[in-house]
Amino acid sequence: MATRTITLDPVTRIEGHLRINAEVKDGRVSDAWSSAQMWRGLEIILRGKAPEDAWVFAQRICGVCTSVHAIASIRAVENALKVQIPLNAQFIRNIIMAQHSVQDHIVHFYHLSALDWVDVPSALQADPKKTAQLAQGLSDWPGNSPTEFKAVQDKLKAFAASGKLGIFSSGYWGHPAMRLPPEANLMAVTHYLNALDYQRKAAQVIAIVGGKNPHIQNLTVGGVASAINIDNQATLNVERLTYMRTLMQETRDFVQQVYYPDLLAIAGAYKDWFGYGAGVKNTFAVPEFPEDSGGTRFTLPGGLIHEGDLQTARPITTQADEFLVGNIHESVARSWYDGNASLHPWQGETQAKYTDFKPDGKYSWCKAPRLDGKPFQVGPLAQILAGYAAGNTRVRTMVDAACSKLGIGLNDLHSTMGRQLTRGIRACIMADISIEQIDKLLANIASGDQTYANPVEIPNGEFKGVGFHEAPRGSLSHWIVFKDKKIENYQAVVPSTWNASPRDDKGVPGPYEASLVGNPVADPEKPLEVLRTIHSFDPCIACAVHTIDPEGREITRIKVV
Repeated sequence: MATRTITLDPVTRIEGHLRINAEVKDGRVSDAWSSAQMWRGLEIILRGKAPEDAWVFAQRICGVCTSVHAIASIRAVENALKVQIPLNAQFIRNIIMAQHSVQDHIVHFYHLSALDWVDVPSALQADPKKTAQLAQGLSDWPGNSPTEFKAVQDKLKAFAASGKLGIFSSGYWGHPAMRLPPEANLMAVTHYLNALDYQRKAAQVIAIVGGKNPHIQNLTVGGVASAINIDNQATLNVERLTYMRTLMQETRDFVQQVYYPDLLAIAGAYKDWFGYGAGVKNTFAVPEFPEDSGGTRFTLPGGLIHEGDLQTARPITTQADEFLVGNIHESVARSWYDGNASLHPWQGETQAKYTDFKPDGKYSWCKAPRLDGKPFQVGPLAQILAGYAAGNTRVRTMVDAACSKLGIGLNDLHSTMGRQLTRGIRACIMADISIEQIDKLLANIASGDQTYANPVEIPNGEFKGVGFHEAPRGSLSHWIVFKDKKIENYQAVVPSTWNASPRDDKGVPGPYEASLVGNPVADPEKPLEVLRTIHSFDPCIACAVHTIDPEGREITRIKVV
């Protein structure tokens, strides 16, 4: 059978513009190219700026991945100056980052990827009573009632009668790769709508403590600007912290009683998707949620794993890990930048040079990050595997239970559905960590400690630093070089750059590209299966690239929903 090339441009239900070219032969993807279609100029914008202000600019990389860039940026300056962070500030930062993850994971599962697995029109044929029985068999969530499911079904019927399905008006409905029964589809659609409210609750927590969401306003080099006074209505006090905790409990219950059971049900129905989408099995994650002022103890461990072998995993116990910091380079051999160099981020260059889409040449605005010369996949899969290899109790308990329930092994997590599953596990853990961190903050304040920042003045001289954060989409790092209080070089090596990277100077594909090879494609005109695997990474191309550039050629135009 002849090879057919399909182009998905843009891939939607993600942040930013992504193009995927895939060669399909005998109903399978035989080769693929991942092309970021926008250019990020933020590294250039930051040159000459004050290093203490970098975080304010850096979080504007994206309207979704906001606070993650703020924390990585501020940590880069603090790393350069060897700054100690007060315990209260660590807890406040941890609350923001954990709640950001909760919000992000809810949105990804329901609003960005669920419709790859859920056939919305099929829900019109469901029996609401049987749907309630199905949902109640999965969890004791109080919203799983026949009345609730019927109300949503009636709403869908009204949309359908008008000839439109509202927010569900576009989709590969009826696709042969869809297999959930009507009741499961109605349950998922109902929870999709519920999720809109619960992700908002997580965002509220971030806004209360961060001053604003998106784009928090409360960071400062050396801590936070969230004044603490339990007796002052204008500061962080017991009343506000208690209200935040209530919101966290509500989102935790939704994640653990709705999101995760839904995910397990879908994973069970599409169990064969634990056999597709593995791609690059090298993974790494940094430790996250510092528990002391010096950043030497963390709630979750990090680790570096080669080829999925957990027995030889290398622990990463500090965000200043010398091997990690010293061995990251970015290749531009196949990227729309001048030259073919592979440079360490502190020496990184951002000299745009667009040459059109050339699959045998340069074809993406993403650079190709490599660790010790090899491609690595980052994300919840990497963090959960690192935690498992390190013997983290909460990670091992959840992973073992999920694998037992689904009848899969650890190696099956290297897959399209494995990425979905590990993200759901991470969401449950993030929801618990959120509450643990606010309880620690309350206890520390009650002990008499109300310090929230160590004031820092940027000195003259030359400094370089790196700030890591284990973001919802994986390991994020910001690299800064500043001299005499001005930034000389700034590079952000972000999760979607690791995962969406093009081929490097050795011709080795990035994780997106490698994961698509072998994927089934039932209908090249409706490549739903390609979307399933790409969406499983939770792409955020705005983080990897930022400003619009000239459009490229297309081979076949595909309607993407």
